[in-house]
Amino acid sequence: MEEVLARARERLEQASGSAVDPSQTRAAFERARAQMEALTQMGAELETMLPEEIGLAVREGLRAEALPVARELAELRGLTNQLIRRLGELEQEIEAEHLARVEDLGLLVDLIAGGWRGVDERLARMEESLNGREATVYSIERDSA
Repeated sequence: MEEVLARARERLEQASGSAVDPSQTRAAFERARAQMEALTQMGAELETMLPEEIGLAVREGLRAEALPVARELAELRGLTNQLIRRLGELEQEIEAEHLARVEDLGLLVDLIAGGWRGVDERLARMEESLNGREATVYSIERDSA
């Protein structure tokens, strides 16, 4: 610890022993003051300009990036509406086809039922005509050749 204090005292003696010209010190302070004033002025200018510039840059960036996205969204919305309309039309066509097929099936069932009624009526007439008579059975013999 004493070494550190000894070095510190030595440096203080060197600093106090070296003769610094007061005019040089004043000139250095004047330069530093002028540079600080210039820096303060530049800071004030940046403070007023920066929000405007940043705002403009953000708006321009949004315009450049958001406009194409907005166009694509509008196009997607239009395509979606067109798809919904076409799906509605397809649904109506399928429903109409379904109803037509159901009608065709009903007609086919009526035709088949009518055909079987006709067969049933013919069989009933044949049974009636056979009921009043006796049937003669003939035997067919085979030639034994």
